[in-house]
Amino acid sequence: MEYANLSVEEIKRQLEEAESRKAELNRMLETRRQEGKDEVAQQIKDLIESNGYEYDEILPLVTPKRKRGGSAQKKAVSSREYTRYVDPENAANVYVRGVLPGWMKQKMRAEGYDPSSKTDREAFKTNSLRVLEG
Repeated sequence: MEYANLSVEEIKRQLEEAESRKAELNRMLETRRQEGKDEVAQQIKDLIESNGYEYDEILPLVTPKRKRGGSAQKKAVSSREYTRYVDPENAANVYVRGVLPGWMKQKMRAEGYDPSSKTDREAFKTNSLRVLEG
């Protein structure tokens, strides 16, 4: 179809028809997918039964095993906020937690701090780094 010769109203009508067709196709796609799922589920049930097992015997073997308290632990870990420290002389140097980055060790030594001393690390963070908000 040649769209260059259509009026604004005709183009809008064509778009509305295309959107209507798209919505109908999406509904049909979802229906077909659901029918496909039902067929696959029935095939699995038939396979289990044809091998002499009960569905309830096999289902726990194919479903993912949940870790005890896994979701609660993940939520607790993901909800933690750690202080972020930034080097005031170079904003690309950021320290959050864990192993000290090389730039931080070098800067600590240059300022007379011992990177292996927890007291010195805390003093260095307080005196020489800036807390990054956000």
